[in-house]
Amino acid sequence: MGSAHEDIQQAAKVSRRWPVISASVAVGLVVVLGVIIAFRPKEPFALDLEWMGEIVEHRSPIWLGPALFFNYAGGGIVGSIVIPVVIFLLLLAFRRPWGATFFAVASILSVAAVQLLKHTVGRARPTEILVQSDTGSFPSGHTANAATMVVVLAIIFPRVWVWVLGAVWAILMAVSRTYLGAHWLSDTVGGLLLGAAVAVIVWAPLALRLVRERQQPHPFVLAGGRRAPG
Repeated sequence: MGSAHEDIQQAAKVSRRWPVISASVAVGLVVVLGVIIAFRPKEPFALDLEWMGEIVEHRSPIWLGPALFFNYAGGGIVGSIVIPVVIFLLLLAFRRPWGATFFAVASILSVAAVQLLKHTVGRARPTEILVQSDTGSFPSGHTANAATMVVVLAIIFPRVWVWVLGAVWAILMAVSRTYLGAHWLSDTVGGLLLGAAVAVIVWAPLALRLVRERQQPHPFVLAGGRRAPG
């Protein structure tokens, strides 16, 4: 019995190895990109300028509303405090304490990593910005928050539709940040990589606990598949 348990743990370690290596490489790429931005001339990359030029040229009142919605939902008090707290409490309500812990730790570390890079790199935001934002353009905090949330929830609830909706949410968040002129394209790429990578790195030591928690019977389902009375 002990040997079987050890085999399961060993297999779990192997299955986690490559995701963690990939996430570490992603963090390394973000750091390298930050170093390049910090030490190069103040001009953004050519691709950043091209993308921003296209964005400014195609701005329209039709797209401004959705972009402002993502700005509101992805940052500030609502995106940084209210929504994360609601998700945390919902996970606890559905008896997912390890999932709630995973979400909380990943979210806090993602925010901390973003702020550390923002203040270290000190990149200026685009001059075409349409909203008020704090200092430091690289990486995008809104996009990093979205990527962390998406990856965490998709790991806790491994369903195709969760991954699909999450990917759409994160991509739209990234596009909205450039549409509003709050970030350069490379800022959002850095945010996506960093947010997702932090989630995967935090997941690794909690993976077995999260699997066991997911395999427990649903709290509102009785034996035989009958739902508990409301």
